[in-house]
Amino acid sequence: METTEVKRAIAVATSVAASLDLPADDAIVLHNSNKLSLRLTPCDVLARVNPDGQEGAQFEIEIAQRLAEVGSPVGALEPRVDPRVYTRDGFAVTLWTYYEPVTPPSSPAEYAKALEQLHAGMRKVDIPSPRFTDRITSAEETVADPARSPELADADRVLLSGRLASLRRAIEDRGAEEQLLHGEPHPGNLLSTEQGPLFIDFETCCRGPVEFDLAHAPEAVAEHYPGVDHELLDECRGLVVAMIAAWRWDRDDQFPNGRRFGESLLRLLREGAPWPALDPVTEAKAP
Repeated sequence: METTEVKRAIAVATSVAASLDLPADDAIVLHNSNKLSLRLTPCDVLARVNPDGQEGAQFEIEIAQRLAEVGSPVGALEPRVDPRVYTRDGFAVTLWTYYEPVTPPSSPAEYAKALEQLHAGMRKVDIPSPRFTDRITSAEETVADPARSPELADADRVLLSGRLASLRRAIEDRGAEEQLLHGEPHPGNLLSTEQGPLFIDFETCCRGPVEFDLAHAPEAVAEHYPGVDHELLDECRGLVVAMIAAWRWDRDDQFPNGRRFGESLLRLLREGAPWPALDPVTEAKAP
């Protein structure tokens, strides 16, 4: 979010908390991208603020509740208030338990075990969700429309379009088993807590092969996850690089230094397979 929007979002989140008898004299920004995550104090609540309406936020609440019921490693909703979306001034606010981070962070083995447990819980949850290919379509539409991606050069538009199409085709041709997935279980969506690793942010849930989720995790995590199809994982990693590259060129993208990150991803796409995991790519992006 832009600075002015962040200020408005903070005001809305603190107002919502106060209306629920949760004292919120201060707000600490934990993460700012297209959505905002805040630690509200002294009530010690995690507030997630979304400017895009309440549909995605409601889906996230429902799936987090269902996963908690089957014992999955997920961050809990704030227990002192009703588990619902609070809308105000064009923002959708959801309130969650705040967990003090512990050090060191979760090891690759712990990360893999938590993701395996999450996937096991997701196989028990019957909830309508999009397929992972819907994410590809979203990226393809951004690339295909110069009005949505005006800064993307023509040659790069052709490159991105081709990579998205060929990787979609390669993954679908494998006919791998599909299930409910987190959608983006990268380190930013994994909390290292005293209760162990906990996943958050379920708005991106979709159906697909587990390798699609593993493509978002650090490279070492896949080494500890059982039964991985490593050829499929490589294709999923390439697909994730291509999708993220497409979204960085969206005219409305608010990812910090998004265009510069997009340039680095385009360089990787020109180089071709084998595809890198996201962790070295993210660490190497320009500050």
